[in-house]
Amino acid sequence: MMLKKILLSFCLLMFGMGPSLAAWPDRNITLIVPWSPGGSTDILARMLADHLTRALGQTVIVDNKAGASGNIGANVVAKAKPDGYTLLIDTMSTHAINPALFAQMPFNSETDFTPISLVAFVTNTLVVNPALAVNNVAELVAYAKANPGKLNYASAGSGSTNHISAAMFELAAGVQMTHIPYKGGAPAVLDTVAGQTQVLFGAGTQSLPHVKTGKLRLLAVTESARSPQLPDTPTVGETLPGYELGVWYGAFGPKGLPKDITDRLNAEINKIVALPEVREKMAAIGVEVVTSTPESFAKKLQQDTAKYTKLIRDLKITAE
Repeated sequence: MMLKKILLSFCLLMFGMGPSLAAWPDRNITLIVPWSPGGSTDILARMLADHLTRALGQTVIVDNKAGASGNIGANVVAKAKPDGYTLLIDTMSTHAINPALFAQMPFNSETDFTPISLVAFVTNTLVVNPALAVNNVAELVAYAKANPGKLNYASAGSGSTNHISAAMFELAAGVQMTHIPYKGGAPAVLDTVAGQTQVLFGAGTQSLPHVKTGKLRLLAVTESARSPQLPDTPTVGETLPGYELGVWYGAFGPKGLPKDITDRLNAEINKIVALPEVREKMAAIGVEVVTSTPESFAKKLQQDTAKYTKLIRDLKITAE
């Protein structure tokens, strides 16, 4: 009788429950990155792919499918079979911000994906051109109040995290600045370095190299707590209580990804981001890797989607 039960369970696992750990993976896995090669999302994805290849015994291939603020690549995964062979490494922008920016989305960011793991946070910085005579957040607030509309802040485009960070700052501080949108983060940084714009909220991966050379002045980070990489740098919230914006990266599968595959991937990713060499390499570009559960990541996605949907609609921000 016991043998029959064991055989029955095995048959159900193999034939009656779809893809499972009993057969997965038996071929290459594609890891979609909906952004161009070379950025922090791409660097993180390639590091994960390298370690997952060794852990799973099958090659994990990174495929960059950029465009439409992350929507094109993410949609590939949303429409893929939930068999564990097409996965996604993406940012909060696509999943928590785009739904409020775009009148029509090709997918539902909360219901068309299986959250696997929160993977990392990128240090998001508040920097100014050194010619601006401010040395901290309080002085920036005072200057902006005394000079309404005269401070120009750069962004990677309307609705980008740069833009939303600055709009939240204006709201929290009760100030008015002038938004100068660019087509991407790189030109926004370069024009702030050049003095065409004076203020920038942006990823440390792009701003910190210029801080080190003295071409930008670092005032704060936007997360709820100080960055482990920048322990002496205050948060914006230390001056403006309640202000917080954390930019995260996460791993997703299509809707309906089997729980055993989801849990296996979560466990392997948590092992990878706990490796000292991974932590050190990502910290060097301003990225803090973290561990999570699928459930806690799903809750984070739900909370941030609600938060930024309300904020974007209140501020009447739309995609370009």
